[in-house]
Amino acid sequence: MAKITDRSRDIGEFVPRPDDGMIICRCEEVTKGEIRRAVHDGMWTMAEIRRYLRCTMGLCQGQTCSKLVKGIVASELGVPGSELEPATSRSPMRPVEMRVFANEVEAK
Repeated sequence: MAKITDRSRDIGEFVPRPDDGMIICRCEEVTKGEIRRAVHDGMWTMAEIRRYLRCTMGLCQGQTCSKLVKGIVASELGVPGSELEPATSRSPMRPVEMRVFANEVEAK
């Protein structure tokens, strides 16, 4: 964990790769290149990446992409994924029609 909290450590400059256009977070349409760029811009924790790019904040709440995002961040920082603190996990959301709520009020 000490390697991650040392913000003075140089991780090198951002070098584009051919697969940077690959979408990692489908809900928020965040690409691998955007995640890599965010790490090089100073977002070194999963919580920072989540707040900065909104990846893992879509309808699935990171159920499909959190492991991929964590792997990309760890790779860019040159640390094992186990050293990264996981972002807060929430249950997947589902839209609910207003008539469902109205039916509950009428039933009472």
